Amino acid sequence: MTTSGRDRVRGDAKDRGLAVEIVQRPPANSLEEAAVSLGLEPSDIVKTLVVKRHDGDFVFALVPGDRQISWAKLRAIVNVNKLSLPHQDVARDATGYERGTITPLGSTTAWPVFADERIIGRRIALGAGEHGLSAFVDADALLDAFGATIADITDELKPRSS
Repeated sequence: MTTSGRDRVRGDAKDRGLAVEIVQRPPANSLEEAAVSLGLEPSDIVKTLVVKRHDGDFVFALVPGDRQISWAKLRAIVNVNKLSLPHQDVARDATGYERGTITPLGSTTAWPVFADERIIGRRIALGAGEHGLSAFVDADALLDAFGATIADITDELKPRSS
């Protein structure tokens, strides 16, 4: 029997003593639109990025929606010279989740978690293991449950080139 992504999220949260609320996420054309539909600020929508280390292992980087990963800062915190975003198939194999649904909760492998300091003290929404869902959780409790490394790992979001 295959366990659904949301069930894996719920089960891991329960095992860690975390209260998690999984909600249906309406379709949105932008981060701002998604935030409004969820009753949040864009910074409260947290992207879980799977980052590949040079040795082939992975880490999770938790990044506020209104920011982007700073490769230099993250390399310094992880203490490596090279990091990269793996292909979506590699990320799925490393976590059991498709891109857009990824969360450290219920990942098939418990990779180390590195979180941007700006999520401290917030109630955040992150991937819930399935498309169309968001998991609401207290960031401090989540970070504590994973023994996350908390640091400044992001930069301001740069506008995309046309």
